[in-house]
Amino acid sequence: MKISEFVERACNELAQNDLYYGHGTDNPFDEAVYLSYASLGFDFPIENQIDRELSSAELHLLEQQLGLRIEQQIPVAYIVGKAWFAGYPFFCDERALVPRSPIAELILNRFEPLLSTYPFRVLDLCTGGGSIGIATALELPECTVTLADISERALALADENIILHDLGSRVKTIHSNLFQAVEDKYQLILSNPPYVSRAEINDLPGEFLHEPELGLLSEDDGLEIPLQIMREAAEYLTDSGLLIMEVGYSNELLSSRLKDVPILWLVFENGGEGVLAMTAAQLRQYREYFI
Repeated sequence: MKISEFVERACNELAQNDLYYGHGTDNPFDEAVYLSYASLGFDFPIENQIDRELSSAELHLLEQQLGLRIEQQIPVAYIVGKAWFAGYPFFCDERALVPRSPIAELILNRFEPLLSTYPFRVLDLCTGGGSIGIATALELPECTVTLADISERALALADENIILHDLGSRVKTIHSNLFQAVEDKYQLILSNPPYVSRAEINDLPGEFLHEPELGLLSEDDGLEIPLQIMREAAEYLTDSGLLIMEVGYSNELLSSRLKDVPILWLVFENGGEGVLAMTAAQLRQYREYFI
């Protein structure tokens, strides 16, 4: 069987089952390609290997992987142990959420025109496996990046990704409950924190059950952690610093709660929503609202 034939078969089987796509792909065909090529360690684009004949061992492996995806609803990124974010590969497993954020588009645009000065010091708060901060370091070669997270298991994964990209001289991890162990000031704070309410978690597709709840759940209808970050971030930003934070579909609730606060909601060419930007001055000015 050729790879192309297995991809077609896998696509059909995926489409016939009640699966959720949102951990790197958004359709059965791309999911089948991701599963097949990453499982075999092949490079993209798919045209490079599409007519290659699979050995019996390779076919057996792919069938096992496909079974895991369909029968246990495990995200492909966890099955193959790898995900791509902003075009870069990352080790990925159940110690942290699967990397996915529209912030990738901002990183590839080097945060233009949001920043007034070059961000020599960047903090990635609630970093998980480190993808946002590490991709930023790769795109901005003169910056140093701190990756902070409450989960030591997630930070261990982030450390592996730092080694993967040979960034040990510019990127470090710290174990911190939000800003608790943060000591420096930064020109840019990036954060994709937990922002999913308990009610929403109970309704999530099965794929999300494989991800650590610690990376998803925020009390107060999903707003407790984002609001705490907004209250405290100014103390860790330089005077010209900027906070960029994702709150996903909680953006409408947050906007309603903060109707008197001029929040800049960013618009993305490649899709995605719920990412805000606020300056250090704005965070100080409206701090009393972030309760």
